[in-house]
Amino acid sequence: MNITVTLTGGRKVEAEVGGRRIETDQPKQSGGDGSAPTPFDLFLASIATCSGYYVLDFCRARNISTERIQLVMRLERHADKGMIGKVSIEIQLPAEFPERYRVPVARVADLCSVKKHILDPPAFETYVTVGGVRV
Repeated sequence: MNITVTLTGGRKVEAEVGGRRIETDQPKQSGGDGSAPTPFDLFLASIATCSGYYVLDFCRARNISTERIQLVMRLERHADKGMIGKVSIEIQLPAEFPERYRVPVARVADLCSVKKHILDPPAFETYVTVGGVRV
C-alpha cells in the first residue's frame, strides 16, 4: 500500500489513499486557513472511528440496532511531556442495549487495529530521493 502526499499550498497537505483524497490544514493561529483537520486530528480520529467500526460490526453481527450508540474519546495530556498521556473511549449505549453484550462491546472496541499499531509500533524510516535516486 502506498499513500502519496502532496503539498497543496499555504499550510495544506493532501494525501491520496486508495484513490481518495484526504485534505489537511493547520488552524488559523498556526498560519493555516482552518479549512480541514490537522494531521494530528486525523490520527486521533482514526483511533476513535476504528473503535467505532468494531462496535458497529459487533452490533450488526448480533442484529442489535446501532441507533443512539455513540463513542466519545477523551484525551488527557501528560503534564511533563505535553503529549497525550491517556486516551479514554466511552461507548454510550441506549438503555435497551442488551445487558449481556455491554461488557463484550467494550472488549471488541479494544480490537481496533489502529490502537494495536500504537501499542506495537512499526519501524519508521524516512529518506530522500532526487531524480528517483536515493540520497
